[in-house]
Amino acid sequence: MASTTIPWNSGSWTHAPASAVEREGSLLVTAVAGSDAWRTTSYGFVNDSEHALLAPFPDGTAVEVEFSADFAEQFDQAGVFVRVSATHWLKAGVEFSDGAPQLGAVVTDGMSDWSLAPVPEWAGRRVLVRVSRSGNALTVRAGLAGGQPRLVRVVPFDVGHRAAAGPYVCAPTRAGLVVPLHAWRSTAADETLH
Repeated sequence: MASTTIPWNSGSWTHAPASAVEREGSLLVTAVAGSDAWRTTSYGFVNDSEHALLAPFPDGTAVEVEFSADFAEQFDQAGVFVRVSATHWLKAGVEFSDGAPQLGAVVTDGMSDWSLAPVPEWAGRRVLVRVSRSGNALTVRAGLAGGQPRLVRVVPFDVGHRAAAGPYVCAPTRAGLVVPLHAWRSTAADETLH
């Protein structure tokens, strides 16, 4: 399966951003202040206000998103969102936390978990996040665009799930975050983990 560009207008927003403007092939997404996706764990609250632009995500495929990780405020974030339902989803990408960009994933099945690794060298750079769906798993990879993506996480995922996936943006702590989304593609799922 060759890589196919997914047009921005073929997706549906889970929650509309403040604005989304196409410019020279990129989609400039302005997040609403307080937008986020999280369920209960540790913090005790549920946030269900992310800006995720989703299209069907069948088994045997992968979704790739490229964006500029130019973040400056706590929890500014963007990446790939995979949704089965309001209580079962994954977000993977770059999040600004504790003063630095962090590569991470939140896997939610009733309650959220969170894994992070610092990537300070990605600040202001163009990043690629890829999620493959194959059999009973999602495989998350990420890296600088044009480079070799690294394995981030392997997540159990039921073969029967009807899922949608695509780019997402959140700004939990502020107004005015604009994230340039540069590419949204579908391709074959990764053949192997290593």
